[in-house]
Amino acid sequence: MIVKDWCMFCGECAGVCPRNLIEVKESTLIFDESECRDCSTCVKVCPITALEKE
Repeated sequence: MIVKDWCMFCGECAGVCPRNLIEVKESTLIFDESECRDCSTCVKVCPITALEKE
């Protein structure tokens, strides 16, 4: 997953990740790539398309 510069840190992606791998703290998106299974749920739910698959 790539987080583009225009991420608003709204937390929508964190709320839908089936493996709970995304966390929003202050103005930072914390993502555990090692456990990601590329389901793209977070990418699909992002309201401003700030996320994309590599």
